Amino acid sequence: EAALMAARVGRRFVTMEDFESAKDKVMMGAERRSMVLTQDQKEKTAYHESGHAVVGMALPLCDPVYKATIIPRGGALGMVVSLPEMDRLNYHRDECQQKLAMTMAGKAAEVIKYGEEHVSNGPAGDIQQASALARAMVLQWGMSDKVGNIDYSEAAQGYQGNTGGFSVSANTKELVEKEVQKFIQDGYDHALKIITEKEVEFERLAQGLLEYETLTGDEIKRVMEGLPPTEDPDDD
Repeated sequence: EAALMAARVGRRFVTMEDFESAKDKVMMGAERRSMVLTQDQKEKTAYHESGHAVVGMALPLCDPVYKATIIPRGGALGMVVSLPEMDRLNYHRDECQQKLAMTMAGKAAEVIKYGEEHVSNGPAGDIQQASALARAMVLQWGMSDKVGNIDYSEAAQGYQGNTGGFSVSANTKELVEKEVQKFIQDGYDHALKIITEKEVEFERLAQGLLEYETLTGDEIKRVMEGLPPTEDPDDD
């Protein structure tokens, strides 16, 4: 993929910039710069992504934020990507809870900036991810004290209550749903609290994304401190 990137711009050698572009394309999808967005859509996307980044950087157990962009990629209008520093072999409960907070931070950011009535369908993908993680925590990983250390994943495949001879009572299904909802709600509330406390950094980053469109992890930190993304503003 990097070789293709280099060939397209007429380079004879593959550079680190090509590898960086290739990694972004594979992980996040191809850039869709031709997609026409109104200023209002760009602004809402910037605040949504700013929420993810601010919460992700505030929580020590989340993977480091690698990049934030408001350039449409794949099926998304913008994206914040975290990369683990080493291979992820297992998850711990406190890590999952912080990951849920970062995932729900986009919606929390929209609520803080625009109010409950003006929340978009932008967080749909986030809600899907948060639901999948919370269900795994409750149904498979025994991380819910109320549901306990039982693997309900077989019954959860179709979540019809009776799969492969393994039935789940109506009471248990209700308990599972309440616990999943609680994990997600706790994550959302945590995100809301962090963004409210870091309102200045949140605002700076959203405006920085509107101006620069794509920022790396180190650049995000500088913008949140009120500095230009690079030490020399003339340096690309």
